[in-house]
Amino acid sequence: MIDEATLAKAVGHAATDGEFGLRASGWTGRLLLMVGDDAWALPIVSGAVGAPQRTRELVVGSDDVLLGGRDDLWRSMLAAVPPPGFTDPWAASMHGLRFEATGLSATRHGAIRRFVELLRHAVNGTDPAPRPQAKRHRHGEHDRTVGRYIHLDLDGIDHRVYYEEAGEGVALLCQHTAGSDARQWRHLLEDERVTSRFRVIAYDLPFHGKSVPPESVAWWAQDYKLTTASAMLVPNTLAEALALDRPVFIGSSIGGMLALDLARYHPDRYRAVIAVQGGLKVASASDRPPEPGFAAASAATDPAGHAELMMMVMGPGAPEAFRHETRFHYAQGAPGVFRGDINYYAGTHDLTEEADRIDTTRCPVYLLTGTYDFRTVDVSREAAARIRGATLQLMNGLGHFPMSEDPERFSSYLLPVLDRIAGS
Repeated sequence: MIDEATLAKAVGHAATDGEFGLRASGWTGRLLLMVGDDAWALPIVSGAVGAPQRTRELVVGSDDVLLGGRDDLWRSMLAAVPPPGFTDPWAASMHGLRFEATGLSATRHGAIRRFVELLRHAVNGTDPAPRPQAKRHRHGEHDRTVGRYIHLDLDGIDHRVYYEEAGEGVALLCQHTAGSDARQWRHLLEDERVTSRFRVIAYDLPFHGKSVPPESVAWWAQDYKLTTASAMLVPNTLAEALALDRPVFIGSSIGGMLALDLARYHPDRYRAVIAVQGGLKVASASDRPPEPGFAAASAATDPAGHAELMMMVMGPGAPEAFRHETRFHYAQGAPGVFRGDINYYAGTHDLTEEADRIDTTRCPVYLLTGTYDFRTVDVSREAAARIRGATLQLMNGLGHFPMSEDPERFSSYLLPVLDRIAGS
């Protein structure tokens, strides 16, 4: 599967690959690869990868990275279309791949991820050249989406909240994922199959995107934390301010959790909820086994760090431009905001004792979960099993951010749900 010729081909790819060059530019050290009983050392000088050398020396130095594991782990990670949990070394390390590094930065992690992608291309004989999306718009053409600011009184504090909308009909409120913003829904806002029947409204949570912090509070002297109550307050208040008549709510990640909280605690405000990557409860960071690479705590406070981590839970077949755009959104989050959102996602959100009280006759519940978000699949299955009348559709080939990573494939799963809601 991996021999010196294949490694040499991957090294050749790295020499001309713009993404690897950017990520590895400041790296001088070694990349150590252990595949079954074989081991190679690839010297790296200022981002330039040298010829692979067989080695028995596997002591990891301060600027070295080691990836090692059984042949079957490597076969999964280097498959032309890797299975869920094997899209990059970080994900594969949770399934047994040995991943050792000291002080691994987000940039260095990106270089490692990209080199494995180049190695995958070398193994499968595929072209690693970047694949941007073809330009589809005329010069000077405007999108249909219009953005505005609205002032919302949230717990007595004036918040200037940004939202975008397009279309007409039943309102469809769209909630973004943790640490990001409503740009994740830009494709849905321009989809005439949706906007011909729904008034699509995508908003930035306070402290996210264009929703600036409140002027009347010393927010810079406080620790930002999203809670179940504050998360529910935003769509409820926005819907009231816009005089929306029982909108449909859709959200991914924290939005998927929020969809279920709204169905439980505010069923008569919404005609249906669509929980994307949702569940009754997810394990907190303290409940998980230690993770390798750069510290999870650093990833939670450094936008570039957690943006890089998000690459592992996207579908490998998604358009490359959209996967990197999703990462781009994340990298622009304010420090501490992602961590504060996780306070709700893996902390205060807990419907394990409330599932039986969700009445789908008052507020239908639909769950859509991408299979490449490998940690959420079982969580969503449990929710669907415990919420009487809820429906679950697993979305093959999609990950944690289906609406932004692969919008067309996501539409193939979403449109039947919207048809059903519109028909009822």
